[in-house]
Amino acid sequence: MAADAATIHASAVLIGAKAVLIRGPAGSGKSRLAWNLLQARSQSTEFSALPFARLVADDRAYVEAHAGRLLVRPAPALAGMIEVHGLGIRRLAFEPVAVVALVVDLAAEDAARLPPAEAGKATIAEVSLPRLAVAAGMAALPLVLASLRTAPAGD
Repeated sequence: MAADAATIHASAVLIGAKAVLIRGPAGSGKSRLAWNLLQARSQSTEFSALPFARLVADDRAYVEAHAGRLLVRPAPALAGMIEVHGLGIRRLAFEPVAVVALVVDLAAEDAARLPPAEAGKATIAEVSLPRLAVAAGMAALPLVLASLRTAPAGD
């Protein structure tokens, strides 16, 4: 891991070839969304199944810029562990590193029904990424799946 890697409170799930980085305050549902994305992999319907999903990090993640991309890794002490509400900490297979393609901000104060273009970008470690702002109390999984499966309509 590079010396300039930063630890952040976030979860990450590899979906296909790219990762979703999930940020938000304590209790906002980061682990729940990560678990839901992992479970969506096992669904059999055309609209909910993901091609591949694997945990990268839960609760704490290391992020660093490398060649213009943002890499995410699990904190070593938490690698392969996820909190499942009602069950506690569980172990599962994990990816040691992934390239982030989407940032999801839970309990985002700037979440809007029709968000302005600038709300759709996040910059982490000088890397600009697509961002999805999810309001507190909103079901995040359908929004993330829609973001992964559809393209903006444009102007």
